[in-house]
Amino acid sequence: MAVRAVRGATQLEEDSREHMLERVAEMVADVMKSNGLVVDDFISILFTSTDDLVSEFPAYAARLLGFTDVPLMCARELEITDSLPRVVRMMAHVETDLPRAEITHSYLHGAAALRRDLARVHTSDDEA
Repeated sequence: MAVRAVRGATQLEEDSREHMLERVAEMVADVMKSNGLVVDDFISILFTSTDDLVSEFPAYAARLLGFTDVPLMCARELEITDSLPRVVRMMAHVETDLPRAEITHSYLHGAAALRRDLARVHTSDDEA
């Protein structure tokens, strides 16, 4: 079994605790579903958020999904001129048999604009 990195990002409409928990949970769940992963496959997750998000730690949403024994860390994203506002990013290290080229990275809502070249793009219109 190999160790792979899986990326994700989502953009929030507003900085509220409930919205943060909802959008981050959606992103983590999408990464899991898209790659056939369960919580035990995760080694660690690093979350970053832009400076305009202060209502909750993104990692708390993963804890609520059952990531109780997985090391999680939150950090600030770099402040780059004209970058997207209200964005949470994640980089998870996982154990999987998927080849690197078959890993699906999840970019949701407005964050889909970040890496159209890398990811299968999801929007809120996608069916579950």
